Amino acid sequence: MTGKGQIRVAVNGYGVIGKRVADAVAVQNDMDLIGVADVVADWRARMPATKGFALYAADPERESAMQKAGLNLAGDLDDLLAAADIVIDCTPKKIAGQNVETYRDKGIRFIVHGGEKHSVTGHSFVAEANYQTALGRDSTRVVSCNTTSIVRTLSALKRFGLLGSARGTLLRRATDPWESHLGGIMNTLVPEPEIPSHQGPDAQSVDPELDVITMAVKVPQTLAHLHYWSVRMPRKASKDEVLEAFRASSRIALIQMADGLGALNAVKEMMADFGRPNDSLYEVALWEDMLKVEGDELFYAYMVDNQAIVIPETIDAIRALTQAEPNGTASIARTNAALGVGSFAANTPTR
Repeated sequence: MTGKGQIRVAVNGYGVIGKRVADAVAVQNDMDLIGVADVVADWRARMPATKGFALYAADPERESAMQKAGLNLAGDLDDLLAAADIVIDCTPKKIAGQNVETYRDKGIRFIVHGGEKHSVTGHSFVAEANYQTALGRDSTRVVSCNTTSIVRTLSALKRFGLLGSARGTLLRRATDPWESHLGGIMNTLVPEPEIPSHQGPDAQSVDPELDVITMAVKVPQTLAHLHYWSVRMPRKASKDEVLEAFRASSRIALIQMADGLGALNAVKEMMADFGRPNDSLYEVALWEDMLKVEGDELFYAYMVDNQAIVIPETIDAIRALTQAEPNGTASIARTNAALGVGSFAANTPTR
């Protein structure tokens, strides 16, 4: 049922990101999830019905196979788009770029994700950095998980006058957990062949003022990404000043190795104990007791959940494009409250 004044949201692609976006939309009090579209006919396509989500066929050529599999279809993608104010494209990498012309032809606002190029929309989005610039646009691109974390953390330092140049090394998970039986790497490390790796320039698509260079290596695990950063600050600062800057962001959670959170798996287990859907870590989990300041040099490390970190950004992007909330801070607060973002930090001991 669509409430008066609600944003009618469609999700195209019900995979790793799509199902999480759909769940997040469903708990927003100013949004209605009109339905989800996909092309698969296996167990994944049966999940929307268990949550009361209407399922649509994203490709007419797949509609018959989906029906033969016993799936109850509400229609096709055209039907879904006709009922929506905005569509979130969560299809696999490069497919969204092909869908864009359909969205534009139908005059519907749309959001793509970091697998697509910045040029697809001409705008890249991280809520704390550039919410205002997305207001009323017909489209935006929520940047990748790693880029989101980079912009969040560097922007936090920038707002406190603590950011000069930043150099980061990324240890990237090899594949999504549910696909680990299909590929990935074993008993090796695979460096990204160019320096900078693509995440640094991608962060500059959100904030061109960032002086950032990244290097990346793919590692044989599937839990999350791990970042190490070295930042040259414009002046000498104390550790307390740096921590104050990070604490000012509601989407950075400071954690302690001393609390038993000394590895990625421990943080994921805590997310499960908190009851987060899919064990989701929406925040950047940054180790407070590892962080080091030496004069004007800053060193820190953090964890990135690549299946979850972009979900709150996507919700804020919906409000920005539709102009349902003109104030970025207000949108972030609403999203955080609905998803429990910040509760992680609130329940984590500080020292």
